[in-house]
Amino acid sequence: MSPDDLVKIIAPAALAFFIGMSITPIVTYYLYKYKCWKKNAGKKVGYAGGGTPLFDELHKEREVNTPRMGGIVIWASVLLTIALLWMLDRYVGGPIWEKLEFLSRSQTWLPVFALLVGAVVGFIDDLMEIRGNGKHFAGGLPLSKRLMVVGAVSVFAGWWFYEKLEVSGVSVPFNGIVDLGPWFILFFALVGLAIYAGGVIDGIDGLAGGVFAIMFGGYGIIALVQGQMDLAAFCGTIVGGLLAFLWFNIPPARFYMSETGVMGLTLALTIVAFMTDAIVGGKGVAVLPLIALPLVLTVGSDLIQVTSKRFRGGKKVFHIAPVHHHFEAIGWPSYKVTMRYWVFSMIAAFLGVLLALVGAL
Repeated sequence: MSPDDLVKIIAPAALAFFIGMSITPIVTYYLYKYKCWKKNAGKKVGYAGGGTPLFDELHKEREVNTPRMGGIVIWASVLLTIALLWMLDRYVGGPIWEKLEFLSRSQTWLPVFALLVGAVVGFIDDLMEIRGNGKHFAGGLPLSKRLMVVGAVSVFAGWWFYEKLEVSGVSVPFNGIVDLGPWFILFFALVGLAIYAGGVIDGIDGLAGGVFAIMFGGYGIIALVQGQMDLAAFCGTIVGGLLAFLWFNIPPARFYMSETGVMGLTLALTIVAFMTDAIVGGKGVAVLPLIALPLVLTVGSDLIQVTSKRFRGGKKVFHIAPVHHHFEAIGWPSYKVTMRYWVFSMIAAFLGVLLALVGAL
């Protein structure tokens, strides 16, 4: 690892941060001008099932006067950074721009594609939700349709790995590759759906932005050590965009990330995990449950809540699911939940990176 390698990661990350900070006033202006917030407080009825009266009571004021679509800041800053560096390399040239440009078919085309598709579909969902009225588009895209999009992108990515990159297994720490054959594509799709389900962590000011920044930072370190410089730069750029978003999302949030950010980030994270796995002899997928532990616990708490309500006569384990809202319900201030999640996420990411690197020895 040379100083140039670090520059390749840090410079795009810094550029994405400053681009994000620069475009936020414009994004904010239009989000408030067109009142891009939910017309009625409350969570979408999804994996947790049933209504959410306690959540609605806790969040009734912020839900209806804080814009959604803040995820635009994240993916726009990332895509603008990629486009700017690509154009500087192509039309200005020189060793500096050639070094900083990181859009490559072997490492970043697929995660950039996933980020873009998720951002667009999520944007449509957000737009339908804020413009929905009565029976028309209320609640945005149905969960089934969003899951179909995530599943389709994940299946395509799994097929690409299997057919084009000849990857059919995942690496296990301190062991070899477990070959899944054609079932690898299905496994890829299941991982993508599971990570997307964890996107409901976007529910408290600053929570999702910090957690996603830590997760992509962890995978950026793994990619860097494994010599995947373009992929590491991509992860760093996402971190830069997330930090710009987080600057305005910490309590009280100027806007929420919402689906246009969550869907793009979860799809990109899934592909980054597979990119750092068997294709380079890494352990990216095996450590995903650890690096993304906050998302795993989010999904797990929803499943526990639904199962308990169904098989225990409506009895709940948590006051509210996912579990981060349970902490709010028992009296933790939202900022305390957020900052403790950040600390927890950093510990989980450190352990995941350590396992990935030691397990590859």
